Amino acid sequence: TGYYNKPTQEGIFQHFSAVAEATDKPIILYSIPGRCVVDISVNTVERLLTRYPHVNHVKEAGGSVDRVDQLKQSMGNDLVVLSGDDSLTLAFMASGAEGVISVASNALPSQVTALVNAATEGDLREAAHWQRQLYPIFKALFIEPNPVPIKACMKHLGLFGSDRVRLPLVQMEDPVRETVLSVFEETLQATASNAA
Repeated sequence: TGYYNKPTQEGIFQHFSAVAEATDKPIILYSIPGRCVVDISVNTVERLLTRYPHVNHVKEAGGSVDRVDQLKQSMGNDLVVLSGDDSLTLAFMASGAEGVISVASNALPSQVTALVNAATEGDLREAAHWQRQLYPIFKALFIEPNPVPIKACMKHLGLFGSDRVRLPLVQMEDPVRETVLSVFEETLQATASNAA
């Protein structure tokens, strides 16, 4: 949703309608009230999907498993729900979400894929195993605002030459960086044999 303005649900509907009318490409709604202050209500998502069939995905980052149930009760399989929080992927998928738009997967793609594949296949024991192994890094990646920690991990892997970010974000100070990279290394070691 639009940041700063705190739009009404009608304003949110009109905003996404303008986007949907400008393209026939698939559109993923991003509901992240922690950053934008307002949520995209279930009713607004349903109105958008009804009018624009290509607005049929939502990245749900409000932190509520109950919200997955509400969306699925309202729209069923017509709407693809994706977790917007790495640490809630398994819980969301157990309630009907189809996957995750993941921060951690930028540095740990096979590990996050293994978690999602196990959940998709209904192997909750295996999915829970991956969840437990990945949970420490899921949390560490949000010690500071995204994308600061993940960029540091990607630089550590040699994927980026720099972990600089645009202001008002700044790079992590050394003690915080050391904490994040320590958890990252522990996760790499713990998952190395299982991720292949």
